[in-house]
Amino acid sequence: QVQLVESGGGLVQAGGSLRLSCAASGRTFSRYAMGWFRQAPGKERDFVARISRSGANTYYAASVKGRFTISRDNAKNAVYLQMNSLKPEDTAVYYCAADVSVVVTTIPSDYEHWGQGTQVTVSS
Repeated sequence: QVQLVESGGGLVQAGGSLRLSCAASGRTFSRYAMGWFRQAPGKERDFVARISRSGANTYYAASVKGRFTISRDNAKNAVYLQMNSLKPEDTAVYYCAADVSVVVTTIPSDYEHWGQGTQVTVSS
């Protein structure tokens, strides 16, 4: 079992940056691939990024590639999402999630554990 808590959200102007953090409890953090998802009001939860257990492999949605960077620190039981060049369309609640499988997936239901989310609002 792993419990996840996101932080770092807030209000930022377009073109600005934010760094989201996700703190995980438990001793098994390194056994999980980690993902970031986001959900805007009235929309489905969308894949943003994923990082492998070791951190060696990363995957991004086309809409954020080149602007967002996912990373992790297994010694600190944490995963991060650095978001640069933010756009109003990036406004959403951002969730981190843990997946015990090594099979790369962008489907939310494939992730077993979720945080409560953190709001990111980008003003134009």
